[in-house]
Amino acid sequence: MGRDKEVENMIIIAGLGNPGREYEGTRHNVGFMTLDALADKYNIDVREKAFKGLIGKGMIEGNKVILVKPQTYMNLSGECIRQVMDYYKVDPSEFIVIYDDISLVPGGIRIRKKGSAGGHNGIKNIIAHLGTQEFPRIKIGVGAKPENGDLVKHVLGRFSKEDDAKIRDVFALAEEGLLAILQEDVKT
Repeated sequence: MGRDKEVENMIIIAGLGNPGREYEGTRHNVGFMTLDALADKYNIDVREKAFKGLIGKGMIEGNKVILVKPQTYMNLSGECIRQVMDYYKVDPSEFIVIYDDISLVPGGIRIRKKGSAGGHNGIKNIIAHLGTQEFPRIKIGVGAKPENGDLVKHVLGRFSKEDDAKIRDVFALAEEGLLAILQEDVKT
């Protein structure tokens, strides 16, 4: 695969999740779901298999972007991200990640310019592969695990009907957050 000249200076936007039908619609896949909503709105086909992931190239409000859905499973997301960033020679500041956050209520959103992994294994792996935590992120709330509940069962579980509606409503907010990041209008 030769270097694709028309895609220089792109922004890499990754939504995190786990591949496979059994994980569709789970809390851990809210990054994939948000990326799919963006892809639908901006008519970007995210089906090209490359770099241990699915990618799609397009434009979002005048910005060249590559949308990425790592297919490595959540805890190894950094493998895919590192390969995409190396190939396109993209700096971590030109990378945005969207993922689930159990510290936020379902449908809540938090945008950060940088930060730690906060216990999220997918983000830990990306930080390890990039060697930095200096990249913007959009966190989508999926709610805390029930008291005495199992974290893995919680994040791999599906949303209630009520929470599913909240999650679908947050996609527009995530897009607004993404546009704020692209316009460098994020303060924290």
